[in-house]
Amino acid sequence: MSPRLAAVPRELLRPAPADRADVAVRPMLATLSDRRDFDDRWLFERKLDGVRVLAVRDASGVRLLSRTGRSIGATYPEVVEALAAQDCADFTVDGEVVALRDGRTDFGLLQQRLGLTDPRAVRASPVAVHYYVFDVLALAGWDTTRLPLRTRKSLLRDALGFEDPLRWTPHRNHPRDRPDADLLADACGRGWEGLIAKRADATYQQRRSRDWLKLKCAAGQEFVIGGFTEPAGSRIGFGALLLGYYAAGQLRYAGKVGTGYSQAVLRELRSRLDGLTRDTSPFADRVREPRPHWVNPSLVAQVAFGEWTRDGLLRHPRFLGLRDDKPPTEITRETVP
Repeated sequence: MSPRLAAVPRELLRPAPADRADVAVRPMLATLSDRRDFDDRWLFERKLDGVRVLAVRDASGVRLLSRTGRSIGATYPEVVEALAAQDCADFTVDGEVVALRDGRTDFGLLQQRLGLTDPRAVRASPVAVHYYVFDVLALAGWDTTRLPLRTRKSLLRDALGFEDPLRWTPHRNHPRDRPDADLLADACGRGWEGLIAKRADATYQQRRSRDWLKLKCAAGQEFVIGGFTEPAGSRIGFGALLLGYYAAGQLRYAGKVGTGYSQAVLRELRSRLDGLTRDTSPFADRVREPRPHWVNPSLVAQVAFGEWTRDGLLRHPRFLGLRDDKPPTEITRETVP
């Protein structure tokens, strides 16, 4: 046991569960917020535009799990190897796998690695990934989720060696000498997605919590694909995707997105959509598009956009990529509580 872990009061620790995946499949999630007034009980991390990954290492080896509990180690073997090489042999950590372009996380670039499981295809991919680790849920046989965040980050920093593809997720303390809004403005000026504000004294809660807040630089979220339009002119594949989100068990229409696609994506995505066709609209609302093609709502798209219109539709949306780590039925319209 490390000296830092040995110094933790025993009443705050409990034995880790025998199956560490029981902890890992329920990650703590942040709540969207427009809050800009904080105090020194908060710290701030860079908001990363990647795929949430929880990693478990125990006597059975290393497992990488998506936020839904799906095994994804075959997609990121370099991360598995780096975790298997650690001196520490018993941990569960939380983080985000990203691809970087000019120092910025790029979900579109990461898209080229998502879903790859064949070892030859993975090795042939030119996309390098990094695993930014920001929390520890279990360490050396102990469940650490009841410890304060600042303590957990100290334990994490001591437990692992951070060399590529593993990266430590740095944080900034509350800036005593400048407005909080300046901190977010600085992050946006760097081309970041935004910040995650976290209560430094908070425990790790396996649910969405207001102890972690998403402060975004621009609007964007996931949407369910419910249909598409035919391409026009020299366009191939399709014209636009028809998007929605769930509310009260119904798929509500959010508009269409016709930009952000490469030629390869247009072809590949049309092939997938053709395998999902259905005769009736999956949307609860009327969709005013001539001759749309309807599909079963099983694909999730990451979309950036300017804002919501008064009619509840997306303004200036842009397709970023598909997500396979979030069930369609969990996609709702993100709003500030």
